[in-house]
Amino acid sequence: MKPEYTEIPLIKNEELHQFEITVDGHKAFIVYKERPHSITLIHTEVEPELEGKGAATAVIEKTLVYIEENYYKLIPLCPLVFAYVKRHPEWKRIVDENFKGFEE
Repeated sequence: MKPEYTEIPLIKNEELHQFEITVDGHKAFIVYKERPHSITLIHTEVEPELEGKGAATAVIEKTLVYIEENYYKLIPLCPLVFAYVKRHPEWKRIVDENFKGFEE
C-alpha cells in the first residue's frame, strides 16, 4: 500500500454493504456479503479520479486486515481480490477452507 493511504480509515458501510475508503473526496470500495463467520468480497471499484493511483490495492489490503482482525473467513469472488491473494499467498491464511478457487 502506498504510504499516503496508510492513515485513511476503512469504513464498513453496512447500509450499502461495502468497505470504503475516501481519498480527496473520491471513493474506492468493495461490495461484500456477510455471513456469521465469513465475508464474501464480490466487486472492487474506484471512482475514475482514483484509477491507477493504488486506491484499489489500499482498500483491498485494509479490508483483508479487517476480516482477519474480526475473525472472519474470506471468500474472494471479486477478481481483483482473488488476484491480490494469489500474488500475496500469505493472505490465504484467512481464506475459507471450502473455497477451492486457488487449487487450479
